[in-house]
Amino acid sequence: MTQPAPSAQHNGPDKGTLAAPSDTPPSKSGGGMPALGLRLDVRILSLLGVLAALVLVGGITEPDAFLDTGNLQLILTQASVIGVVTVGMTFVIISGGIDLSVGAMVALASVWATTLATQEYGFAGIAFTAVIVGLAAGLVNGVLIAYGNMVPFIATLAMLASARGLALQITDGKTQIVTVDAVLDLGLPDSYILGVPPLVIMFGVVVVVGWLILNRTTFGRRTVAVGGNAEAARLAGIDVRRQRLYLYLLSGLCCGIAAFMLIVLAGSGQNTNGNLYELDAIAAAIIGGTLLSGGRGTIVGSVLGVLIFTTITNIFALNNLQSDVQQIAKGAIIVAAVLVQGRTMRGRET
Repeated sequence: MTQPAPSAQHNGPDKGTLAAPSDTPPSKSGGGMPALGLRLDVRILSLLGVLAALVLVGGITEPDAFLDTGNLQLILTQASVIGVVTVGMTFVIISGGIDLSVGAMVALASVWATTLATQEYGFAGIAFTAVIVGLAAGLVNGVLIAYGNMVPFIATLAMLASARGLALQITDGKTQIVTVDAVLDLGLPDSYILGVPPLVIMFGVVVVVGWLILNRTTFGRRTVAVGGNAEAARLAGIDVRRQRLYLYLLSGLCCGIAAFMLIVLAGSGQNTNGNLYELDAIAAAIIGGTLLSGGRGTIVGSVLGVLIFTTITNIFALNNLQSDVQQIAKGAIIVAAVLVQGRTMRGRET
């Protein structure tokens, strides 16, 4: 008698195995992998098409200024700071959470790392303090959400207010100028490697590490599982609370790195640093295909989302459009992206 295939003998989830992160569920016709690859390629190609269109618009409206090498380097550098924050935000949203405090954590880390006492320890002191402050703030978020059972929206909103207040208290409303040459030199053209700013290289490293973690590690698979169905993930043997704690720690780490990069870029620490970074990071992740409901997202898509928003901001600035117009445009893009996501998910359910 022919024995049934091993896969047919199991009706429940295998406790020792988790599905790899994916952007879309397998197709019902059995062609899961081809369908997955096709949908992924279409979304990434669409984002690349939008980015190319923006470059074309910038080249037409302000050809000399937009296509200047210095301006393109500036776009990449500005995208690098918010891009690092977005990598951490992407992990959090994939897990079904949200972090509204990323901008405030960047501000707090930047001002704490640029106090006179910290600057006495030089480059290492500034970098170490920025990262540690980011991790500490992320730890508080993670503990409140994972073990305090607080709603992520409320916990991170409280952190937003607290971190902004503490940053204001540290600076007394003043700008803290960086006097450490080793830090300032990273932002100078002389430090560029083959024409690439060091901050862009740092961003590239964070993106590669983030991609590997999400797509090639158990941590990434657990993140997707928790976002897809937290209860099912718990039954499969995942410590959901610990996973959420780690994710907010990761978000804090990214904010600390971004704070250091912002210090290099601005040459100072201010309590207003990171203003509306939460909006930009969430928007970039959504544009890149990360579901607000969790369970799906890509690092590559989020990076393209960051580049799209940064390019839009640059084009608006070169054409002397006011900042309020920029914010209105970003808000409209976010609404459109969420509507498209909702329509896509309803289409898959029918």
